[in-house]
Amino acid sequence: MTELRLEELSAATIVAVNSMSLKPGQEQFIAPVSYGTAATVMNPRTSWQRVVLDRNEVVGFISANFDPEEPHERFRSVLWRINVDADDQGRGVGRFAVEALVEEARARGMDHVNVIYEAGEAGPDAFFTRVGFRPVGETEYGETIAEIRV
Repeated sequence: MTELRLEELSAATIVAVNSMSLKPGQEQFIAPVSYGTAATVMNPRTSWQRVVLDRNEVVGFISANFDPEEPHERFRSVLWRINVDADDQGRGVGRFAVEALVEEARARGMDHVNVIYEAGEAGPDAFFTRVGFRPVGETEYGETIAEIRV
């Protein structure tokens, strides 16, 4: 890891985000990035989407929503997706992105961030635990709801 920084998702970086590779087995836990980018168009006030760059190379993507008026508490401050290119996993890119997310949540007056994910082999459970998320419940579909306090 050399010099990580965040930048807003843009037309200049979205192609690189869509081209990021995954490790075998991870694809079942990830919806296409284009699903998440629609949120910015639908509600730019609450949507937060950033790319992680190492120098000038896109190595990660993180998307969240911060909406204190959202009727469902679990969606008021929520991490929707985090992707790190397969070749860059294990170098601290994901941790860097989550730390930036926590700072953004704090700046917006939130006291926690939720994440909802499907558990399973090659799934994101271990990563979320390592960066500080703790399970707090389950959705009606059996997905894990975890939170990190900010």
